[in-house]
Amino acid sequence: MAKLSIGDLVKIKEESKRKMNLRDGEFKAKITVHMGTCGIAAGARPIVDALLKEIEKKNIKDVLVTTSGCAGLCSREPMATVEMKGLAPVKYVELTDTKILRILTEHALAGKVVKEYALAVGSEKTSL
Repeated sequence: MAKLSIGDLVKIKEESKRKMNLRDGEFKAKITVHMGTCGIAAGARPIVDALLKEIEKKNIKDVLVTTSGCAGLCSREPMATVEMKGLAPVKYVELTDTKILRILTEHALAGKVVKEYALAVGSEKTSL
């Protein structure tokens, strides 16, 4: 197998960033499940599993699922943030696998915020 050069790694990194970027990629929504130790202890892994299974089952191609570290509100975990093109991100708290599937269907796919699970809209810095 050929060795990768620094230039190759930079190209791979830029391509990955491009695909993860909602403005340039083919995704209309990104769901980030917060998976710090507090999130994992509160049950974030089953939430990610349920989300990925539903996306695969329904063959959803335009929703990106990612993970991140702690969002800073350990007492409100498990948490996820939904970002859509041109809209402020929405942070959801105290999630279950049932709640995240509703968020996928109603928010990520249909564009309607699920207000009863939402903590906040917007952030000090977004990737969009």
